[in-house]
Amino acid sequence: MGIKKVWFVTGASKGLGLSLVNQLLKAGQSVAATSRNINDLTKAVNSNSEKFLPLAVNLSDELSVEHAINATIAQFGKIDVIINNAGYGIGGSIEELTDEETRQSFDVNVFGTLNVIRKASPHLRTQGSGHIINIASIAGIAGATGWSVYSATKAAVIALSEVLAEDVKEFGIKVTVVAPGAFRTSFLTQESLVLAKNPIDAYEDVRAVHAKYLKMDGEQAGDPEKAAAAMISLASMPNPPIHLLLGNDALARASARTEALTKEYQDWKAITISTDF
Repeated sequence: MGIKKVWFVTGASKGLGLSLVNQLLKAGQSVAATSRNINDLTKAVNSNSEKFLPLAVNLSDELSVEHAINATIAQFGKIDVIINNAGYGIGGSIEELTDEETRQSFDVNVFGTLNVIRKASPHLRTQGSGHIINIASIAGIAGATGWSVYSATKAAVIALSEVLAEDVKEFGIKVTVVAPGAFRTSFLTQESLVLAKNPIDAYEDVRAVHAKYLKMDGEQAGDPEKAAAAMISLASMPNPPIHLLLGNDALARASARTEALTKEYQDWKAITISTDF
């Protein structure tokens, strides 16, 4: 990692976010890192470097996000790379998840990302450069039983990133959306995963899938340190991808989904094209 940059990383107190911050600081990069609980963040990172700026931020609050962006620029003079990593998993059928549970998930996973982009964009446009890296999930491409709302939030992140890339390319701003598979982080622990508070007995398949996922905790194939290194490498690429899958499982699921969609489109082609004048 040659050129020194200023990084803004959300959800940095654990998981991929923590791996990112630690690797960046080790490489001598300047890092503003956010978490809801600044004590958890400073304890997890354990750095007194002047290149580390810990920030307590409520991503669903525009004013809180704006203060964090301004504090970063006041400290480091600019922002080069934004990694929208904050988010959490939520499991349950649509019927089981309440409106409140569902909206809270969208607030963090989608609107938190939008708030950061909205508040940072004027600065990136002014400087004529920047790279926005949004962390989605393979669930946003190929969802699984019992994860409808989570999949919807991550599909939204993928869709908004694709169009964002088109909207901001004239300003010299790059956009990448990353879709990881299963990585050995705290994602499947009680601190990071929310399950429906009012499960319905009839959804036996949903319960079975959730039980299967929970048993995976600590045995996921993906190495979070390698994932962090891969994401960091994006910032030094002259032409980074708009989409990046991480993990063999992500590639397998995305490929199967693409093949299934192509087949379905072709199977129903007759009806599709029958609607034109």
